[in-house]
Amino acid sequence: MKSRTLGKSGIRASEIGLGCWQLGGDFGPIDDARATATMQAAMDAGITFFDTADVYGGGSSETRVGAFVKGKSGISVATKVGRSADLFPTEFDYADVRRHLVESCERLGVETLDLIQLHCIPPALLQSGEIFATMDRLVAEGLCSHWGASVETIAEAKICLAQAGCSSLQIIFNIFRQDAVTDLFPLAKAANVGIIVRLPLASGLLTGKFTADTKFDETDHRNYNADGAAFSVGETFSGIPMAKGVELLAKIKPLVPEGMSLADFALRWILDHDAVTTVIAGCSKPEQVQQNARASDLAPLSAETHKALADIYAAEIRQHIRSDI
Repeated sequence: MKSRTLGKSGIRASEIGLGCWQLGGDFGPIDDARATATMQAAMDAGITFFDTADVYGGGSSETRVGAFVKGKSGISVATKVGRSADLFPTEFDYADVRRHLVESCERLGVETLDLIQLHCIPPALLQSGEIFATMDRLVAEGLCSHWGASVETIAEAKICLAQAGCSSLQIIFNIFRQDAVTDLFPLAKAANVGIIVRLPLASGLLTGKFTADTKFDETDHRNYNADGAAFSVGETFSGIPMAKGVELLAKIKPLVPEGMSLADFALRWILDHDAVTTVIAGCSKPEQVQQNARASDLAPLSAETHKALADIYAAEIRQHIRSDI
């Protein structure tokens, strides 16, 4: 497993990270044994970057991650703040945000958080700038070592990039969401801000395992948020209707090299962009971790393949995204 430096934070992160949303049960039930086995598989594969949030499973994801990493070295844990009901969408004063970070520390079993990320908070709050002063203050106090932001859109990312204290940006980026290549990555590199990619497989669409009739557990966001009923529709299948996404795969699959799975291909495409530090692929089974981890060792895709995917995105895919980009 190769690693890259996460911007100005200096954190060395494995190219493939572990997204821990699933470990909170928000993609369907998961017991402690399977959650632990999934994290162990990640560690065994050389994954050193775990990404969670205070709201994943009502804190259970942080608790599970904290219990697993206790006594282990070499793993950096990023968590998030801002989407809990008592903060979102307007109550972001210093005391409340600080309290949430203290609670995250308790669940993770640490005194200082490695990286705390603003969790898709409203654009108006980003524009006001007060939240950034709060984050800088919390770093100065030693409650967190670095702060970054998980955002919904490139416009939000650019607001955060203007802040000297911002170390990382977590964005939706995959073959079904390519605008960051030209609109964000050059700016992030110039500002020495690391890019953490979420939804690399578009909620599983880019594994090629779904059909238009695939059904999901009622607790799975791919069921209850398929049309954006609970939060931004862009967080589910990258904002593309699932049936349309399955249809669009017919344009992409012919480009996959022999011996490479569609998921390998999708992850390798992301890693070919040097602005990207780490790709947090969510997993709920050890075998999924093992499959994702191998993308770090695959050869880069050809320039011709990258151009073909960019052309397909512009002509066939982008028009079907139902959220701001």
